[in-house]
Amino acid sequence: MNTKNKTTKVEDMKVKLSTLWVFATFNYLYADVMALMDPEILGGLITGNAKGGIQMTQGLLLGAAVLMEIPIAMVLLSRVLKYRANRWANIIAGTVKTAAILSSMFVGTTPALYYIFFGTIEIVCTFLIVWYAWKWPNPEGQP
Repeated sequence: MNTKNKTTKVEDMKVKLSTLWVFATFNYLYADVMALMDPEILGGLITGNAKGGIQMTQGLLLGAAVLMEIPIAMVLLSRVLKYRANRWANIIAGTVKTAAILSSMFVGTTPALYYIFFGTIEIVCTFLIVWYAWKWPNPEGQP
């Protein structure tokens, strides 16, 4: 395989991973927007409690911000990191986000139908990210 084909394959995978992160991020954000339209959740947020009686604190909000920053950063990092760092960043970030979504679906009360819908899409998307990154062959000469 010549250098041009190797470079093209690396760039194609970077685009694929970055695009999947964009898709996942839009789903995360719209699921959160939908939650703000849910009277049960909105009522709890107004009183300072998340669903399941979780107290809304600055620490909880910071944790949520960090968790949301992962897919946002991965849109960029998937495009700019070199092969090895890119591959492992996608595997780790995709695994963390998949675990976070799965745990949020089974913590507290039964999730709403819209949350199950978005959560399923998000899990499939992050699973694909991990799968593609795991199967991504090392082009010769790529660090």
